[in-house]
Amino acid sequence: MKCNLLSKFLLFFFLALFFSLSLVSGEEALTEKSVLLEFKSSVSDPYGILSSWNPGSSNKTSHCSWFGVTCNSKSRVISLNITGGDGHGGNSKVPPCSKSLKFPFFALGTKRTCSNHDGKLKGKLSPSIGKLNELRVLSLPNNEFSGEIPMEIRGLDKLLVLNLEGNLFTGKLPDEFAGLKKLRVLNLGFNRLDGEIPISLSNSVSMEILNLAGNMLTGSVPGFLVSFLKLRELNLANNWLNGTLPGGLGSNCLYLEHLDLSGNFLAGGIPLTLGNCQQLRVLLLFSNMLTGVIPRKFGQLRRLEVLDVSRNFINGAVPAELGNCVELSALILSNLFETQPEERYKSKKVLDGSPRVAGVEYNHFVGSLPAEVTTLPKLRILWAPGATLKGKLPTSWGDCESLEMVNLAQNGFYGQIKGAFQRCKKLYHLDLSSNRLRGELDRNLPVPCMTVFDVSHNLLSGPIPRFDYNVCSPSLNLDPVQVDYPLSLRDTGSGLIMPFLLPGTHSPDQFPGSLFRRSLRFLDASDNEISGYIPPSLGNLRSLITLDFSGNRLWGQIPSRLYHLRYLKQISLSGNNLTGAIPSGLGKLRSLEVLRLSSNSLSGEIPRDIVLLKNLTVLLLDNNNFSGQIPSGLFNVASLSTVNVSFNNLSGPFPLFRKVANCGNAPGNPYPISCHRFLQSTPSDSTVSNDTSSPGSKTGFNSIEIASIASASAIVSVLLALVVLFFYTRKRIPMARVQVSEPKEITTFVDIGVPLLYENIIQATGNFNSSNCIGNGGFGATYKAEFSPGSLVAIKKLAVGRFQGVQQFHAEIKALGRVRHPNLVTLIGYHASETEMFLIYNYLPGGLWDSGPHDDLVDMLYLAVTCTVDSLSSRPTMRQVVQRLKRIQPS
Repeated sequence: MKCNLLSKFLLFFFLALFFSLSLVSGEEALTEKSVLLEFKSSVSDPYGILSSWNPGSSNKTSHCSWFGVTCNSKSRVISLNITGGDGHGGNSKVPPCSKSLKFPFFALGTKRTCSNHDGKLKGKLSPSIGKLNELRVLSLPNNEFSGEIPMEIRGLDKLLVLNLEGNLFTGKLPDEFAGLKKLRVLNLGFNRLDGEIPISLSNSVSMEILNLAGNMLTGSVPGFLVSFLKLRELNLANNWLNGTLPGGLGSNCLYLEHLDLSGNFLAGGIPLTLGNCQQLRVLLLFSNMLTGVIPRKFGQLRRLEVLDVSRNFINGAVPAELGNCVELSALILSNLFETQPEERYKSKKVLDGSPRVAGVEYNHFVGSLPAEVTTLPKLRILWAPGATLKGKLPTSWGDCESLEMVNLAQNGFYGQIKGAFQRCKKLYHLDLSSNRLRGELDRNLPVPCMTVFDVSHNLLSGPIPRFDYNVCSPSLNLDPVQVDYPLSLRDTGSGLIMPFLLPGTHSPDQFPGSLFRRSLRFLDASDNEISGYIPPSLGNLRSLITLDFSGNRLWGQIPSRLYHLRYLKQISLSGNNLTGAIPSGLGKLRSLEVLRLSSNSLSGEIPRDIVLLKNLTVLLLDNNNFSGQIPSGLFNVASLSTVNVSFNNLSGPFPLFRKVANCGNAPGNPYPISCHRFLQSTPSDSTVSNDTSSPGSKTGFNSIEIASIASASAIVSVLLALVVLFFYTRKRIPMARVQVSEPKEITTFVDIGVPLLYENIIQATGNFNSSNCIGNGGFGATYKAEFSPGSLVAIKKLAVGRFQGVQQFHAEIKALGRVRHPNLVTLIGYHASETEMFLIYNYLPGGLWDSGPHDDLVDMLYLAVTCTVDSLSSRPTMRQVVQRLKRIQPS
């Protein structure tokens, strides 16, 4: 009896307890539904992502079916997962989501999954989120949440995953992380967080993935990370972290697979203990200030797939032990592309006190590449431009079944290319430029399969072979290179990759027309000794954007089939032996921006339909045999900024181009009206006739002028001899690359008592107005500049397109400025930029500058300067020198 009563009591007790717990659970579920609705009300949702979050339903558990919400069996919210669309929105630093990665090193932090919508949530993250006590996953990446991360997040003590990557959060990392002891994934990458990494994060000893990349964090890499024994991924890239790396980093890395510390200001050596990370697959240390050598202990990383140590201050030899890394797919030893924005370095200096700049690599290795590295079976990318490597070009590349990209440019390799890469059927990027390679090209090189092939600035000889198309892999993707990794390809200014062929070598032969593939977008074969005609089959390259065959020995006519290339933006055929007229139909190239046909033997009239090229910015037709009149409609091409039609047989008026009206654009034509006289007032044809036949017109020089001209000629001749003697007797040493002066900077050698500022010169010459033009020659026009009464100088405005090696003019003109003699014309100063160059001389009285012959001798002087620059590739060829001397005919 008593047992029955006890049983009934217990049954009643448990039933009551069950119903009370159910009631509490229902009330908590209702509370969480209210929290979610409060979350919805605090954000802007223009795309209706949360449209299913409907408060009208009386069902207490209806929120469990809302978009992005996951509940447990008790209708408690355990996951809130809403990924924004792939559009960057307000945060341009966020990497795009990717369902598949072409290379393992593209991943920045946790691999992002793509959402099925384009919308984003905007606004503040509601503090009420801290009331979701059962929450395990809070994932809101790639939205536009702003403000600070709410401190109420510390109440989520069961949280395993916190993913707020790619938002606009600001402020410091919360100290409230101390309560998140179960946290396994913390992804706050690509926000706007600052301050140091808080010590409170050390309590999260179960951390497996920590991604704080792409913020503005300062301080050092905290030592407590060494105690995160379960860590699989650590990404602190693209912050402001400094100091040395913790000495024990890697000592307990049993599971570490991905370590990215790139894009910071970390110094000191690479910890040897990283060689203990047996599971490490990706190690990215580029763009820091690390010193010392690559540890030989890295040879123990048998699973390593990607190693990038570029843009540091690494030295020593490339360790042969890396050959033990049998899974290595990408080895990046140097990179001429600065991966960080320039403003990151404005307040930070590198070790030598100079700001880091693109195009300069700070790693300096010794020796060559070990054969153990080049024969790695899975090597796909070997990138080491400007790494100061020396020795014989490796010819052993193993089976070469995986190799796709090799860049060994700007090193000291010698030897031959022949036989080196003939088995590499997947190779589509090969850059061996600026080495000391000799011999001929191998016809078995898979050049037809490539998008980038650069062997420029070597010592190669022989013909261009007819490459064998049968060597290509049938599965090879021939599309232009499309990679997210910041490897330095050829920058074209338009964000595209530039495949090009053989610039700067000496390989006399004709172009095999079958060499070119329809996938090619940029074709540059400039500055070679290539002969033959331009293949009409180029007209089949329908995707071609840039065509540059300048500085070769091509003959024949310009093929009219080039007009089929509707995307063509640049045609550069200068410095060849082309003849005939420009084919009719030029106006079809509506995308054309640059047309360079200088220094050929082209004849006929300038096509009238050239005025249809509304995007044309550069037109260089000088040093040819064009006749007829210049189409007057060119005045209406608003984009035109550079024009040179000098040294032809053109007649009639010279159109007044709005941006390029100066006397240096049309000298050397026997028939048109004098440039500066026409620009002052445009006379009619009858005026021209009367002016040239009038008895009162000036047809000769008086005795004083003849004596002055003779004196000036003698002075400049002596100057010319001194300059040539100076350049050929001085000790020849390699000159460092000279950076071009700032666009508004004036370099002076002589103090004339008046400040020589760029603005003063522009004002004194009337912005190089034709009324101040006192002479012109093949290299530009001369203007008079009067700063104050009696303070006169002569400004020689050079036609930039006429010169090779413009950058070398800085060094050479500075040397010329040091020459002093009472009987020599004084060079007062100069200005040089990529778009404008002029020289400043003392003004000679007696009309010496006005008379003209002196200016031709100055042209000869600067021709001599271009012949003596240190860079052999920047000097004009003998054929070009002869052509220029023929154009210069001093009286």
